Amino acid sequence: MDNKAMKMPAVALRGMVILPGMIAHFDVSREKSIHAVEQSMMDEQKIFLVAQRDVEQEEPGIEDLYHIGIIAEVRQVIKLQNNIVRVLVEGTERAQLSAFVSQTDFLEVELTRCEEIDEGLSDEAKTAMVRSVQDTFEKYVTVNPRVGGEMRRQVREEKNLPKIMDLIANNLPFYYEQKQEILEAVSLTERYEVLMALLLKEIEITAIKNEFQAKVKKRVDKNQKEYILREQMKLIREELGEDNAESDADAYLEQLKKLKADKEVKEKIRKEILRFKNISGSSSESAVSRGYIETMLELPWNKASKDNKDLKNAESILNEDHYGLEKVKERMLEFLAVRNLTKKGESPIVCLVGPPGTGKTSIARSVARALDKKYVRISLGGVRDEAEIRGHRKTYVGAMPGRIVNGLRSAGVKNPLMLLDEIDKMSSDYKGDTASAMLEVLDAEQNCKFRDHYIEVPIDLSEVLFIATANSVQDIPRPLLDRMELIEVSSYTENEKFHIAKEHLLPKVKEKNGLKPEQLKISDRALQKIISGYTREAGVRNLERRLSEIARKSAREVYESEVKCVKVTGQNVEKYLGKERYTFDQKNENDEVGIVRGLAWTSVGGDTLEIEVNVMPGKGEVQLTGQLGDVMKESAQAGLSYIRSVGEEYHIPKKFFQENDIHIHIPEGAVPKDGPSAGITMATAMLSAITQTPVRADVAMTGEITLRGRVLPIGGLKEKILAAKNAGIKTICIPKKNEKDVEEISAEIKKGLELVFVEKMQEVLEVAFVKRRKTW
Repeated sequence: MDNKAMKMPAVALRGMVILPGMIAHFDVSREKSIHAVEQSMMDEQKIFLVAQRDVEQEEPGIEDLYHIGIIAEVRQVIKLQNNIVRVLVEGTERAQLSAFVSQTDFLEVELTRCEEIDEGLSDEAKTAMVRSVQDTFEKYVTVNPRVGGEMRRQVREEKNLPKIMDLIANNLPFYYEQKQEILEAVSLTERYEVLMALLLKEIEITAIKNEFQAKVKKRVDKNQKEYILREQMKLIREELGEDNAESDADAYLEQLKKLKADKEVKEKIRKEILRFKNISGSSSESAVSRGYIETMLELPWNKASKDNKDLKNAESILNEDHYGLEKVKERMLEFLAVRNLTKKGESPIVCLVGPPGTGKTSIARSVARALDKKYVRISLGGVRDEAEIRGHRKTYVGAMPGRIVNGLRSAGVKNPLMLLDEIDKMSSDYKGDTASAMLEVLDAEQNCKFRDHYIEVPIDLSEVLFIATANSVQDIPRPLLDRMELIEVSSYTENEKFHIAKEHLLPKVKEKNGLKPEQLKISDRALQKIISGYTREAGVRNLERRLSEIARKSAREVYESEVKCVKVTGQNVEKYLGKERYTFDQKNENDEVGIVRGLAWTSVGGDTLEIEVNVMPGKGEVQLTGQLGDVMKESAQAGLSYIRSVGEEYHIPKKFFQENDIHIHIPEGAVPKDGPSAGITMATAMLSAITQTPVRADVAMTGEITLRGRVLPIGGLKEKILAAKNAGIKTICIPKKNEKDVEEISAEIKKGLELVFVEKMQEVLEVAFVKRRKTW
């Protein structure tokens, strides 16, 4: 044979060795291997196949391959899905790998053919070897009768020593390393020794296996009576519909072994499983027991997730997701810092209070992402049954654990972030007080041993990070409020809304409506116009809806007209959203008698109220209209009593209040109004109407009044100041005791306003009245 070096494309096989005379197929997916097959097809359809030492190696070097491989002839190439090529080859002759020639597009190697070494074996010796191989193979067939009859016939009739050895090696279930040994045995004697050793080893292994099987059969025969009885019992269970109770109980016991929980908990579950095993499958108690066991096994007793301790990462995520909300972000970073220093640290119970749409729920999701915690949202709106929180006793039909335990079960860890959404919307009925049930959940001293009626085992909630949300503090019961740390999420200014829309809402809306960033451009002027003219809210929910409306219409334009970019400006925004819906009630042009501008807080932000007072001849009656609540009516009475007490000072005749009626009206009569903060406004309007003194049109005021004319503090100051600013008011009278609240309001809101702090009504009147009062 020619022993010259030759070059040939090569493929490294994983977990496979092909011997001479063997026809086999294999799949290739590596780019280099596919190119090597293609190259061989273009040449002489010859390819060198060599096995990898390590099956996992993606880019094998020369040292990662066996040095003896096979030259094969490519018979067929089929392209399959997912860039996989199936190759059918026939092994022709052994060859030795010398070096890599190229590895760029495909693997090209240099190799030399392995010459048959002439050992000078006589024909008699070869015949003896053939017969020895045939006899050993027959012994193998005796212990392993699964070998096919055709294979036995071929081995019996074959007289050529190399061919019979390759035939046996190709067709027996040897590992690829063993086949490689046969391939590397170049001389006939060496190959004969390797094959015989493998055959004898296989015979021995098969004999031992058969011996084991015989022993097992003997044992089965020995215990045949017990086996038959068990089978009969199994059949009886199947007929009664109880066939799976035994196997389910065993599966539960297996799960119990893997469960991370305290000894007491495991013992409780184990007892319940044993009880379940003995209950008839058709009884209703079986379903109750099954549900209880599954719930107990699914709870994360001692399974916790690892918090992300990186403060910088948490800060960047919080800032990336939300604009503003500084107090919330600060509190969460403080919690993380304490947790990092103490390695434990009590999880705070935070309550975010603020108007709808200000991002309370989404900040909780963002905090969970920043801390790498599992996020569970529990909506408490309208929950009025105590069992929703604590669960039902499992003796009841359809009993189930409470929402807190279900939340833990769905989280899969004992330290998730649990959002208690709308905690102020819980109510009570004859089934128990839900707020009282929440007391144990939200008390850091008690919740380490929270008892759910269904579970009946104390559950540790101390590692759960609770974040509650509410629209109003007034609706949360005092004991529950006392257990939470309040963080106020106030209304957004127009500037904040502008930044939120530009940085957060607009990209989100574009993605949601299938628009690329460059396909929709909304100018800053258009955004400002949308905020002021098309939305009136404390949060940004309606703003997002309006932007979605624009995005939907833009998507249609892009799709139908193939417009590359839709530009929305201050001039064409009406084309997408129609006419402006809202205009702020601007201050009056002229100073008027008996008309004073008050400030009000609503659930969607601040507003200004124009309080009107008329004085008419009558019998001294006071009439109040505009859907006023009891507190507001009492404020009007208190204001009137104050005016009557200082009547002499303002030269009001003594008989005036017996001979005249006073009518107080607050416009937008269909909207209910209540609260004490319009006290000084109504008193100023009444005194203005009585004394015929005009009130400055650019002044607004808020504050509670007492009988002696003192001005008491009020709430919702930020929203009220924003509303006044939008209405064009220049001067605002604010209770002196609210001065600390004003300091917390950003300079951006206060800019251009004169804030007057007042303690008594005289100070209010000095600011509000225009000219000298009329004397009677």
